[in-house]
Amino acid sequence: MHEAMQVYWKQLDSGFAQVKEVFEECMEEALKVLSGDGVAAYLEEARFLNRIGRGAEPVLAFLEGWPQTAAAWGESALPAVAACIRSLHKSPNGKAITPFLQSLPAVARRLHSHEQMQNFFDLVVDFMHRTTGSIHGIHTTFASPGLPEFFRHAPFLVSQLSVEGLKHWVDYGIRNYHDHPERQIDYFALQSADSRAMLQRERQGTLLVDHERQLDLYLRALWRDSEHFVPYSTGFHELRKPIPYYDHLGIRLPDVYTERAGVSGIDRYRATLAHMAAHRRWSSQIFADNYSPFQRMAIEFLEDSRVEYLAMGEYPGLRPLFLALHPHPREDACDPEQESAVRHRLAMLSRAVLDPGHGYVNPHIIEFAARFHALMREGGGSTAEVAELATAFVAKTRRQSDQLPRVHFLDTEIDYRDDNRHLWKFYELSDDEEMFEEHRQTEEAEPSGLPPRHYPEWDYSSGTYRPDWVSVYEALHPPGQAADIDHLLCKHAGLAKRLKRLLDALKPQNKVRVRFQEEGSELDLDVALRSLVDFKGGATPDPRINMSHRHDSRDIAVLLLLDLSESLSEQAAGSQQTILELSQEAVSLLAWAIDRLGDPLAIAGFHSNTRHEVRYLHIKGFSESWDDGVKARLAAMQAGYSTRMGAAMRHAAHYLESRKADKKLMLVLTDGEPADVDCKDERLLIEDARKAVHELDRRGIYSYCINLDPKADAYVSDIFDQRYTVIDNVQRLPERLPQLFLALTK
Repeated sequence: MHEAMQVYWKQLDSGFAQVKEVFEECMEEALKVLSGDGVAAYLEEARFLNRIGRGAEPVLAFLEGWPQTAAAWGESALPAVAACIRSLHKSPNGKAITPFLQSLPAVARRLHSHEQMQNFFDLVVDFMHRTTGSIHGIHTTFASPGLPEFFRHAPFLVSQLSVEGLKHWVDYGIRNYHDHPERQIDYFALQSADSRAMLQRERQGTLLVDHERQLDLYLRALWRDSEHFVPYSTGFHELRKPIPYYDHLGIRLPDVYTERAGVSGIDRYRATLAHMAAHRRWSSQIFADNYSPFQRMAIEFLEDSRVEYLAMGEYPGLRPLFLALHPHPREDACDPEQESAVRHRLAMLSRAVLDPGHGYVNPHIIEFAARFHALMREGGGSTAEVAELATAFVAKTRRQSDQLPRVHFLDTEIDYRDDNRHLWKFYELSDDEEMFEEHRQTEEAEPSGLPPRHYPEWDYSSGTYRPDWVSVYEALHPPGQAADIDHLLCKHAGLAKRLKRLLDALKPQNKVRVRFQEEGSELDLDVALRSLVDFKGGATPDPRINMSHRHDSRDIAVLLLLDLSESLSEQAAGSQQTILELSQEAVSLLAWAIDRLGDPLAIAGFHSNTRHEVRYLHIKGFSESWDDGVKARLAAMQAGYSTRMGAAMRHAAHYLESRKADKKLMLVLTDGEPADVDCKDERLLIEDARKAVHELDRRGIYSYCINLDPKADAYVSDIFDQRYTVIDNVQRLPERLPQLFLALTK
């Protein structure tokens, strides 16, 4: 153990041999993600766990799991975790500490925000208090029977349910099995029928965590905007439901949306994001101090309508979405003599400016809707101009009954809109004159890269998936010199000549003419002459005057997945070249051959640096031709890190599955068995890759491995069964790889 590690080891003061074996690796991971104070708190909490008399398991679970948990929640979450641990320790539930700590990393990856974290801990403490201490009405001191099972299944539960749904599911189990320990265990272990039925019932809705990547791409693509999503739960706020909003820390969104008014959960998320993105693009801050609460409410309603009006002008497809979710209050629904009608009037005005068919006859609503539209026609207006219009509306429509404590809320809540905190600034917050000179920054930062995709990993020892265990980051491979690949093809000109004869024999001969194309390979004379006659006669000519050809006997989509791990940098046996250089030559020949055949081909490389960072690098897309851009990326291939094959295959299948082809083939070129630095069990990633192959089979994807490891027979059949070839002589790879492909697809 290094000298620095010995200092940390003395601070821990542990006598467990099992802890000492992994301590150095745990500290190395902790030092990557924790600050100096965070490391001190980390060791102090581990020291406490070392002294509670529960053996080495809680210490190991904390040392291994906290760096991952802190990466998701931040090290500031440790006091809340420590408080939960101490609550368990002081109760008869000490045995639940270890499964609690083991569940934290997976739970933290699903419950991103501190609010959700605290809701989860509150649920745990409530669970513990309600199920500890009595049985069949007799007070005694015993542990909660279902709590350990709940922690063991918590990663799965939070992947299936919102925090609100989880709370309801737990409440049902506690209410019905409080006095039946055996049934309580079955319920929280997901063994009983009503447990699974309740789980299915609470799975209603669209979870943000399952669609975060899709929504992030939506925000980037349509709005050229990028922001961190922070989910919150609505299940713990009965009196006041939280409302979406954004600030400098990110966009706050509900963790689940159910279908409403015929609009799916995912479309409700899109409507909310479109509304906030429109604010971020077109709204500007104004001072709130000179406006009354009624005026500020009116300004917020009309500014919301203004940005949605502009958004619908830019993206007309948003109109039916906004109108479906926007309430349409009846004009006679509110009695202004008995209740305050402020919200009712503003909701009607908001509907009227967005919906030409609103049907209202109130002269004030019609007048101010017309004034709003006139303002928008003059150039889109501004936040300040809308504020003037809103204050005029309040002044003209004000009633004495607006002061009544009873407010009409029916059909006035527009739940996809945010709370508009971004609109306001206040004089009293600062005496610094420079504050009034600040302007809202409009330059948008370039996205740093696509967000990760999370994939499960198969744990053969427990026979279950580890949910959201692996993070896959994808990017376009950086380019090099395309001429280098041309030199490699020239080097193998003789082999290419032999391959050409095979390719000509395999190339589909049955051509089918596809007529009536606006773009095609040649002119369709019959249609062109008919269009010319129509044009001369004054009729609108048919623009589909071209035709193209397609082959009618071969429909194959191929994805070549390249292992780019560090071992490819080694020199090939009996050669002056590295395995990577020989792989480049082989892949170049294969891509050239498949291009001549006309089959769709994609090429990607992968390597990994623990489960938290699997890199997936696009070299050639299905829609790209074999050109200098692809050659440049192929020429720049570099080797590094490890081989987490299962995650890469699952991600590659995501692209291959979407192709329309009779046969989908995934070729995996690797020089060794699946392995990574964070896996001590050699069989773990082999079994996971085997499970990935079975998943591909069920999805109609045929996988085949070309292995360059002379010792591959010991493990490759466990993964790919009989669908593999071992190339002992790596120097023959440029020749064998295209031949193998041709043999597989002829």
